[in-house]
Amino acid sequence: MNKSDILDLSDIQILVDQFYGKVREDDLLKHIFENVIEDRWPEHLEKMYRFWQTVLLDQHTYQGSPFVPHAHLPVEKAHFERWIELFFKTVDENFTGEKAERAKWQGERMAEMFHFKINYYRTSTVDPIL
Repeated sequence: MNKSDILDLSDIQILVDQFYGKVREDDLLKHIFENVIEDRWPEHLEKMYRFWQTVLLDQHTYQGSPFVPHAHLPVEKAHFERWIELFFKTVDENFTGEKAERAKWQGERMAEMFHFKINYYRTSTVDPIL
């Protein structure tokens, strides 16, 4: 397969669809996602298209705060490590280039920040500002 960079919304859709396809089959992650998303996968995927379209293509289609829906998830460091592993694998299987590298960098930063914030709110007496 001749890989190119992430160039447009159709590339974002490939990335998101294949990544969440892996998540939904992963023994560590699938139950967490299924328990929260339930039958709302089309809505979740559409939101992820808009998020990554905003982050990678500078097309500002995403509104909202990405952390809020994740604040109370029952996740640990191992979950974030697996998320990153699957995300990097999906990017690398499909794309190469500057935006592909930016996607991996952004995904890793986001996972680290979410992990830190979730742990902070778990152990803090302060309620998260959501």
